[in-house]
Amino acid sequence: MAATRAIGRDVHFYIFSEPDKAIGGLRLNPSVTEKNFLSMLGILMVASGPYRVTLRSTGVDLMPTENDLRPGHYDIRPYSRRDTVSVTDELCITRILSRTDPGRDDIFRARVRERDGKCVITGTVNTKAYRDVWTGFEAAHIFPLSSEEYFVQNGLSRWITNRMGPHDTGINSCQNGLLMQSNIHQSFDSFDFSIDPDDGYKIICFDEDPFRIDGRILEPVCRDPNGNRSARDELLRWHFRQAVLANMRGAGEPTFEMDFPPGTDMMGEILSGPRAAERMEAELSLRLNGVYIAQESKS
Repeated sequence: MAATRAIGRDVHFYIFSEPDKAIGGLRLNPSVTEKNFLSMLGILMVASGPYRVTLRSTGVDLMPTENDLRPGHYDIRPYSRRDTVSVTDELCITRILSRTDPGRDDIFRARVRERDGKCVITGTVNTKAYRDVWTGFEAAHIFPLSSEEYFVQNGLSRWITNRMGPHDTGINSCQNGLLMQSNIHQSFDSFDFSIDPDDGYKIICFDEDPFRIDGRILEPVCRDPNGNRSARDELLRWHFRQAVLANMRGAGEPTFEMDFPPGTDMMGEILSGPRAAERMEAELSLRLNGVYIAQESKS
């Protein structure tokens, strides 16, 4: 499943000097504008100076407008011959499905449910909430539990303003959470879609859109910028950046099997799949969630 993100792309982009070698692409959904596309390329490209992006079939340069992006081949060219442009080698996290850990995550789940009361992606209200029945709804982490050490060491925890004591990393704060329907949660963890907080909290799908969420706006209930319980824009921005890296660079990051029914050789499937070592590290980290951080905070 290593290259499945590239299948079905209808947008491809190139460095002007190698017009036959695509450096990435995009499966185009209706929400993506020329402005969005240029912003995404700003995440992907490392340039020593300004560059232009040209639709090859027309020879017309893109501008940061709200016009719909057209499918096709796009050439990226520096304005000056002295400048260079290349694809970033920025890390894209190997992300697995974030399962909550009973006990440690109880407060996280309760606070996300209390704040949102609905799937903040589809807008579907949990009509059973008054009976404390949450079947089909899950509290999703924006930044994954399996990379808590990275969360701390790279300073992402600083965006959490309601940590509970000096040893709390903040990864289980409701500021790092969103309530979603279960199937939506899995797609979010796979970077199949993301939320752009810099474009009015628009939801952008990078894959097919079976749930019809592309172009929707993240529900306001979870994003009051002045609220002490609201999801942090900085973490949404991190997730969006990761989704761009995962889906648009090269052939895209591997997609992982997440359905392991009882009796499945989960270990065998992981070891025979893409990025086995990184996947195993993420799975192990999730199962030991918090142990390393707790030991470090005591030392």
